[in-house]
Amino acid sequence: MIRFFLRSLGLVLLALAFIFVIYDGMRLIADRKFFPTKVGQFWSDVHANSLDGLRSAVENHISPGVWALAVQPVLEQPTALVFGVLGVILIVFGRKKKPLIGYARD
Repeated sequence: MIRFFLRSLGLVLLALAFIFVIYDGMRLIADRKFFPTKVGQFWSDVHANSLDGLRSAVENHISPGVWALAVQPVLEQPTALVFGVLGVILIVFGRKKKPLIGYARD
C-alpha cells in the first residue's frame, strides 16, 4: 500500500514538473527570455503564509543557518526540476521488488 502511494505521488509530481516545463516554455516563447518559475515564487503565489510559517519555524526551532544553507537554495531552484527529481525519487522508492530467481529466500 505504501509503495502504491509513493508511486502515485511520484507520478503526480512528474506530471506537475511537465506542466511547469510547458508553462515556462510558453513564457519563453512569449517574452523571448527564459525565466523559470522558482519554487519559492510558486509557493508564495499559492500560499505565502505557510512559507513564512516554515521560515519562522526553521529559524526558531532549528537554526537560522539551516534556512540559509539548506532551505533557501532549494527555494531558488526551478520548480520543474525540483518536482521532477522528487517524483523520480518517489517512484524509485515505491517500485516493486524484483522476483527472486532460483531458490526462494524468505
